[in-house]
Amino acid sequence: MPSAAEVVVVGGGLEGCAAAWQLTTRGVTDVLVLERSTVGSGMTGKSSGIVRCHYGVPTLAAMAVYGTEVFEHASDLFSDGLDIGFRSCGYVVGVGPENVEALHANLAAQRAAGVQTETIDHATVAELWPTARLDDFAAFAHEPRGGYGDAYLTAQAFAAAARRGGARVAQGAGVAAIETDAEGVCGVRLGDGSRVASRQVVLAAGPWSVALAAPLGVDLPIRVHREEIILLKPGVPTEGLPVFSDLVSLQYVRPDVGGEILFGNSDLATLKPADPDHYLDRADDAFVDMAAAKIGHRFPGLDDAVLASSYAGCYDVTPDYNPVISTVPAMPGLVVAAGFSGHGFKISPAVGRLVADLVVDGTSSDPRVPEHDLRLARFAEGDLLRSPHPYVGAGEMR
Repeated sequence: MPSAAEVVVVGGGLEGCAAAWQLTTRGVTDVLVLERSTVGSGMTGKSSGIVRCHYGVPTLAAMAVYGTEVFEHASDLFSDGLDIGFRSCGYVVGVGPENVEALHANLAAQRAAGVQTETIDHATVAELWPTARLDDFAAFAHEPRGGYGDAYLTAQAFAAAARRGGARVAQGAGVAAIETDAEGVCGVRLGDGSRVASRQVVLAAGPWSVALAAPLGVDLPIRVHREEIILLKPGVPTEGLPVFSDLVSLQYVRPDVGGEILFGNSDLATLKPADPDHYLDRADDAFVDMAAAKIGHRFPGLDDAVLASSYAGCYDVTPDYNPVISTVPAMPGLVVAAGFSGHGFKISPAVGRLVADLVVDGTSSDPRVPEHDLRLARFAEGDLLRSPHPYVGAGEMR
């Protein structure tokens, strides 16, 4: 363990490793990533891996566009022939009558942010998802470049690229505290009592960021929500199926590489509080029953489907369901990247780039991603980052 580093990144998940990689591309090579377990072993490994640019917040849409571009060119960017699990199967979103106007407004804003998206009709969706019931949808949109990926493999790719750029990644190196002096951040103290001096610390520890920030007088308004996922053996071929976001029944489904179908719940109106160190890591019976009802309604053609497995992870959720990627004026040298609220995978390359910008320049290099939108201070100021055109019933995730 080095005694000092120009930049210390706390957390070896997607966002921390993306930040380390992007810092090296900016010429900052004395970077040390500290991960308490192994790279991608926290909530990164529990991601459902959806890739979409369909956001009502233009900043998030632009970040997802950049993320998609990185995923599409992963082999060139990281290692020749590398497979990070990205599958560009397309992304379909369907809405009810009450959300048609919002859909069209959001599509216009997304196109302005660089998203390739279009409206499609019921007949086209029926061809894409032949087993789906579609009569209660009023409109659909389609992103041909959307799809899904593997967050764990992607984190590994970011970490490997960071190492090639000169960064060091220390696993089994849990941080007990971020240390400060009269000038601001001055380093970190590890669980074994050793210290690493640094005037730049990036806090990217997911739901564990809150406890590390609190002793500094930095209040991260983050709640921890337990998110459950189930995998079905559908009994029908899944090849060619796109990701389907159902904003009528509030669910999302996607094919998985083994021929299974992954199901997740889009209704976050009521959160399930959890301790990220101690929680049930599978779907409970109530969730399975709810999923069965939603899937049975939407996909009557899957009448031979059976439950294959389930798992659960935790979201670090902010009051506006959008992340904090921010310097902290009261604590010079600290950059926070936390509170991703379920959006972290698809925007992780852009998160890393913005973190690197904040460390090096103090401002964003992408005019489509103003750092002001994602500042921590917005919560105290009552200036939450909200979609101008929210979807009724699904505003939390859009």
